Amino acid sequence: MDKIRVSLLGSTGMVGQKMVKILSNHPYIELVKVSGSPPKVGKRYAESVKWVEEGEIPEQVAEMRMVSTEPTDHRDVDFVLSALPNDVAEGAELKLVKEGVNVISNASPFRMDEDVPLINPELNWNHIELAKEQRRRGWKGMMIKNPNCTSAILSLAMKPVLESVEHGRIYITTMQSVSGAGYSGLPFMAMQDNVIPYIKGEEEKVHKESEKMLGTLEDGKLKRRVLDMEVTTVRVPVRVGHMGVITVETKSEVDVDYLKKSLREFKSLPQQRNLPTAPRSPIILRDEEDRPQPARDLGQDDMAVHVGRIRSTGKALRLVVLGNNLVRGAAGITVLTLEVMRELGMA
Repeated sequence: MDKIRVSLLGSTGMVGQKMVKILSNHPYIELVKVSGSPPKVGKRYAESVKWVEEGEIPEQVAEMRMVSTEPTDHRDVDFVLSALPNDVAEGAELKLVKEGVNVISNASPFRMDEDVPLINPELNWNHIELAKEQRRRGWKGMMIKNPNCTSAILSLAMKPVLESVEHGRIYITTMQSVSGAGYSGLPFMAMQDNVIPYIKGEEEKVHKESEKMLGTLEDGKLKRRVLDMEVTTVRVPVRVGHMGVITVETKSEVDVDYLKKSLREFKSLPQQRNLPTAPRSPIILRDEEDRPQPARDLGQDDMAVHVGRIRSTGKALRLVVLGNNLVRGAAGITVLTLEVMRELGMA
């Protein structure tokens, strides 16, 4: 089996490091290049990164020489995986796809464009077909986007919920870890013994990205799902893990046992094809009254999300969702999207 050769932009950040680890033993995706900012170009990866992942840097990556983001450094790979920060990603990724390089990116620019697939593989793997419309722009390569980390986690649980109940308005309050802001994103003194009830741009992203991912394809075009949603995003002093408390207005009281069954049995193409990065069960149900918890439930299969505290009272359904923002919310979803594209004959 021929391996898919990939390069990694933003390889020294927290998400980039996660991707390095995930790809180090991948059966058919081979990381052949790592990229960094101009001062790092030409240096060994081990010299360029402040490694915060558990264990040592994979040996084959440690000795790689850093390359730039310029298309000339990536023409001999099949895909570029991008963990670049938003302000750098927009120009660098656009230049790559215009020059014929295929990009799968975590960054927000272009996410909401009609012909740019916004992929959470278990939800909307078939939306990848939208990338074929990008030829009309004159792009020689494809651009695929991953959702915001919070959107990725919450939407995975929302899909079977919204398919199981007649609903009205949806209220979401998140509790997001500091790693969502990046390794240097928030100073220690800003978060110690503190909660910040605002994260710039997050509330809009959760709403709009969920509508796009939960939409349907009709005649090759995306029809977004209209959701009446109110979102409040909060930063909490937790290292890793984004949690959301979801309240759904329902037309009638919900059969909680039926809903739990729907969540427990939810699977999609990544599970049906046994893709390497796919969790066996995308949704793990917690029946304990005090779960899920980041400290107790993350660190095993972090491509899955944990759902607990499911309650239906009158015409309100409540549940708590937890996921790893660096894995399901970023690095892992990037790799799984590429695996799906291979299954669809697009990689």
